[in-house]
Amino acid sequence: MRLDVVTIFPEYLDPLNVSLVGKARARGQLNVHIHDLRAWTHDRHNTVDDTPYGGGPGMVMKTDPWGDALDSVLADGYETGSGAPTLIVPTPSGRPFTQALAVELSERPWLIFTPARYEGIDRRVIDEYATRMPVHEVSIGDYVLAGGEAAVLVVTEAVARLLPGVLGNAESHRDDSFAPGAMANLLEGPVYTKPPEWRGRGIPDVLLSGHHGKIARWRRDEALRRTAANRPDLIERCDPKAFDKKDREMLSILGWAPDPAGEPYGRFWRRPEGMEQ
Repeated sequence: MRLDVVTIFPEYLDPLNVSLVGKARARGQLNVHIHDLRAWTHDRHNTVDDTPYGGGPGMVMKTDPWGDALDSVLADGYETGSGAPTLIVPTPSGRPFTQALAVELSERPWLIFTPARYEGIDRRVIDEYATRMPVHEVSIGDYVLAGGEAAVLVVTEAVARLLPGVLGNAESHRDDSFAPGAMANLLEGPVYTKPPEWRGRGIPDVLLSGHHGKIARWRRDEALRRTAANRPDLIERCDPKAFDKKDREMLSILGWAPDPAGEPYGRFWRRPEGMEQ
């Protein structure tokens, strides 16, 4: 995969040289290019922003530096055979970045990131390049950062770990929170390792039983328990078909019931009386 980032703070992307992403770069699994947007400015102050039309506080990033930068990045990528590009625009007004989107992006050959500063990039830039390639405007959470570079690091790490050969164990991400399949819309439960007792605290007996079926059931129940406690919104919007009989029994214990107005085993809602004793 090729990955380009255009930014006014190239040093912010230094963490892409460490950990799994850094190792993927060293092995040639991830080809990263960091570009300084100011290299495409044409005044002595390297100006990349101006006041917004219509007034208001803050500044807006200008069209010309971004257009020239993206044209140059695209020309280089096409020349080196990088495949079809996808533009990623980190913005709090974008769609939520999810594990499902990370999986989708991990299958693309070439990602270009445009982390903005100030009030964002002149909208015409995004509209222009949307005519040339797929564009994903993504948000990593319901909050506002000083710039999009931190979001680039988040998205890159989420995507890079899904590339073939990046994780030591190819099955490691199968049971992740939000992983497609059985864990979609669920949070991963607690995990334990040696020693079996620490400061008077043991580990659940089932994990020592060697009974793989019971262990799998325990992990599933703990995932449901944690999701119901920390992210009940995920349970509420989960596809009812994702829950088997044992799941429904656990959800009932946790204070959830199928929607009586829905189909059999319809969407779940929290009972007013709460969790069973």
